[in-house]
Amino acid sequence: MSAFDALSTDVERLVLDRYADAARTPAGLCCPSTNDPALLAAVPREILARDYGCGDPTRHVRAGETVLDLGSGAGKACYLLGQVVGERGKVIGVDMNDEMLALSRRHLPTFAGRTGLRNIEFRKGRIQDLALDLEALDRWLAAHPVTSSARLGEAEAEAARLRQAAPLVADGAVDVVVSDCVLNLVRPQDKAALFREIHRVLRRGGRAVVSDIVSDEDVPEHLQRDPELWAGCVSGAMREDRFLQAFEEAGLFGVTLVERPAAPWRTVEGIEFRSVTVVAYKGKEGPCWDRKQAVIYKGPFREVRDDDGHVLRRGVRVAVCDKTFGLYSRPPYAEHFSLVAPLAPVPLEEARPFPCGADMLVRDPSETKGGDYKVTTSATSCAGGSCC
Repeated sequence: MSAFDALSTDVERLVLDRYADAARTPAGLCCPSTNDPALLAAVPREILARDYGCGDPTRHVRAGETVLDLGSGAGKACYLLGQVVGERGKVIGVDMNDEMLALSRRHLPTFAGRTGLRNIEFRKGRIQDLALDLEALDRWLAAHPVTSSARLGEAEAEAARLRQAAPLVADGAVDVVVSDCVLNLVRPQDKAALFREIHRVLRRGGRAVVSDIVSDEDVPEHLQRDPELWAGCVSGAMREDRFLQAFEEAGLFGVTLVERPAAPWRTVEGIEFRSVTVVAYKGKEGPCWDRKQAVIYKGPFREVRDDDGHVLRRGVRVAVCDKTFGLYSRPPYAEHFSLVAPLAPVPLEEARPFPCGADMLVRDPSETKGGDYKVTTSATSCAGGSCC
């Protein structure tokens, strides 16, 4: 095993130890971020002193939503989110660090006293394995110590049972997954599983809002071998384009870079590291049915291609399936399209399969209006005044 492989294997222990120390004594980790002062006022001082984030995903969350915070640490984002989602919402923080969990949980009564809200809970787990409840596994291990290879097999079987019978976070359980400067701390070999877990726990129509450190070039091996740079959010940074691609490969769509500062947070050996915030959505899975709908891309580009391979040319009435029509009626697409619904709605049970894998299909206006549509009307006023 090379030195690089050994360090990669031990990254989790390295991060655990470094952030356990940071839970006890404030440390300079990652880059500072700004938040709403009105929300910060309700957050206990000890929590604010141990803020190790790099962005503010809370500004992209709405009242009443159920939110999962990956790598919740001292709990600052959860305490902010609890106020944003309000009494109808819920916030779940997940972290694997016992010291951070103890710190975040300790201040729940204080937060409730200040806000009247009891909508936050913290759970122990690895963010790349959100099905496994580590506290439940810890309790089992305390009663069944691993003293042999046979016992190790029993522990692995119990972990598998827990994932199935009592998952830490169930499939489709949350509206929003947020994370603030944590994904870069996950071992490279676990990152694909992490993005798949984000997709799994989101409900259909839900979204991920992730702030993290990315690089403009690949981080070379010798920098990845530096333990201090791992804990400092540098060694594990993904290249910016691959970071965005990881959301897409996990099945998310509408991946949008909503925040990207021009100036880097840090430069190491000419490689720029900056904090970005990405929003990505879940819900493009499912069958394609033709209900005579169309969309018109409004520009400004002459032509674009979406995540499903649809080519959309500016001003052209493009035929789409019912699923795509619904996606384009919501963020992040809605502002870019005019939606053309059929004059007579086509019931879903009467719809035919739509060839979504085909090249761009133009929807003739007669299809949406109906073949026998021969109406003649008098002029109507135009928006903002009379026409002609």
